[in-house]
Amino acid sequence: MSGSTNLRRSLAPALAVLTIAAGAAAAVTLPAAAATAATVSVNAGQRLATIPTEAVGMNVAVWDGRMNDPETTQLLANAGMKLVRYPGGGYADGYHWQTHTVEGGGYVAPNTEFDKYVATVKAAGAQPIITANYGSGTPQEAADWVRYANVTKGYGIKYWEIGNELYGNGHYGAQWETDNHADKSPAAYATNLLQFITAMKAVDPTIKIGAVLTTPNNWPDGVIGSGDTMDWNHTVLSIAGSRIDYVIVHHYPYSTSEAELLGKPQAEIPAMTSTLRTLITQYAGTNAPNVGIAVTEGNSQYAVDTSPAGLYAPDTYLSWLENGAFTMDWWNLRNGTDCSKVTTIQGATDYNDGGVVSSGASCEPAANTPFAPYYGIQLMTKLFSPGDSLVQATSSSSLLSAHAVKRVNADLSVMLINKDPNNDVSVGLSYSGFTAAAGSPTVYSYLKNASGIGSATTGSSGTQTVPAYSIVVVQLHPGTGTSPSASASASASASASASPSTSPSTSPSQGGSCRVAYVKSSEWPGGLVANVTVANTGSSAITGWRLTWTFPGDTRVGNAWNATVTQSGAAVTAVNAAYNATIPAGGSQSIGFTGTWSSNDASPTSFALNGSACTTG
Repeated sequence: MSGSTNLRRSLAPALAVLTIAAGAAAAVTLPAAAATAATVSVNAGQRLATIPTEAVGMNVAVWDGRMNDPETTQLLANAGMKLVRYPGGGYADGYHWQTHTVEGGGYVAPNTEFDKYVATVKAAGAQPIITANYGSGTPQEAADWVRYANVTKGYGIKYWEIGNELYGNGHYGAQWETDNHADKSPAAYATNLLQFITAMKAVDPTIKIGAVLTTPNNWPDGVIGSGDTMDWNHTVLSIAGSRIDYVIVHHYPYSTSEAELLGKPQAEIPAMTSTLRTLITQYAGTNAPNVGIAVTEGNSQYAVDTSPAGLYAPDTYLSWLENGAFTMDWWNLRNGTDCSKVTTIQGATDYNDGGVVSSGASCEPAANTPFAPYYGIQLMTKLFSPGDSLVQATSSSSLLSAHAVKRVNADLSVMLINKDPNNDVSVGLSYSGFTAAAGSPTVYSYLKNASGIGSATTGSSGTQTVPAYSIVVVQLHPGTGTSPSASASASASASASASPSTSPSTSPSQGGSCRVAYVKSSEWPGGLVANVTVANTGSSAITGWRLTWTFPGDTRVGNAWNATVTQSGAAVTAVNAAYNATIPAGGSQSIGFTGTWSSNDASPTSFALNGSACTTG
């Protein structure tokens, strides 16, 4: 069991709203010295993953009366949250969207209807992800929801998951999830899931549908229930793996101390994602390269409102992304609390509220006051934008996490997380494939128990001081000596924010100077995800473009986004979509695709844009 039940069941009634400016800048002066030392090595040429549009997600719930207040839009936008999940954890398996009710008498707040939620999410520049009601719903009810959302209203909602934590339906003994099916086995879930997929995709074949899995190495992973021959994950994937678009896990690490919590991202996430990818490859067959990993709920589960959770939040988001997930969605924007459990952690009041902002309970600060995890998440907006690339960063100290991002504009950003509550750390930074410009860089910081994000021009590209229990983001511009391959642009999101256009421009009229970067953002035996960025290095815009290349090996393109991609033998042609037909002078456009291969997935070495050869790197 995730151990998260207390967070997801804690409901806060709506109170009067007091607007708090999320992310108000705090005046911060970084210390000039530190008590300990560490080194961080960044390999700007070793790309780990391209950052999807949906990378940073958040949950909202229909029992939150402030869900669709204007302050919510501001809070989501300011923290860069691009995917927002609805209707709210376990509530989903009792929620009937047409009547806006929850079976069993669950509380539904006024003004939290589906249309109002969509309006809030879109106003924040994000996209929805919907949990369809499996527990007490039907495939027809879910298909009607898709029809209303995407056909009647034209919302274009891409991501749908079937049920919440269905393994908590009593089949393994513990029951917290609504499931009215007589057969609660994983085989029954998988078989019914296929009916949901058929009904929903008959309405809109472009949607992506996810299957609920147990989190590897967490209960009930590995447990074989009565009447079963395999555990939940093996059973579900063996039946439905060839039809799903992504798998869903939740991550609530069990911790008894701040130190244990802060070690969880590195200790747990790589093994979890490796296990999931192995299972997908084993059971999904030719569909395996198309199956993504989504973490649609996660929280620190310990010290949830104070500095340890503030450090944990970006560390866990980035660790999931570096290891192949396309989204991580925090639980919850507002959650509520039991005021009897208020305590003090690391010198600050922890309200035991699983939300990233206060719900306004009687023992809490004013409604919408950000807690530490909010600032940790918000600080990631200083590290990356969708389409940038996570690159390899290695720290010499277990108390210092390091994450690095190569920006599309060739800048490099580094996040340093000091997990030592007592000692500052002097960090020596070195780089491969990147030479920083001279002078002190801009450094953004979230300090222990601070109430905002600060900034300063301080240190150098080679030396930074990170205060105790704090996070800094160092933003670096390239200087002379950076190799072309290292300064090439990253690439577009491995998961497009909208379905690719089916009516691209068919008459490109311009060639011109160009540079192309081809990056495999993830790779495994028989499959890959690749991203291609074409930059216009000329002095005038290119309107309408066709990019061609030839694979040296036997790679075959599967699903593609941001372009219409066709392949004849080893030759590939990508033609712009309607929305990205222009490449401005000095600008770029990016496409991506999944691919399969048998013996050789070597990267292409030459490209042509509208018939004119491009440089590479």
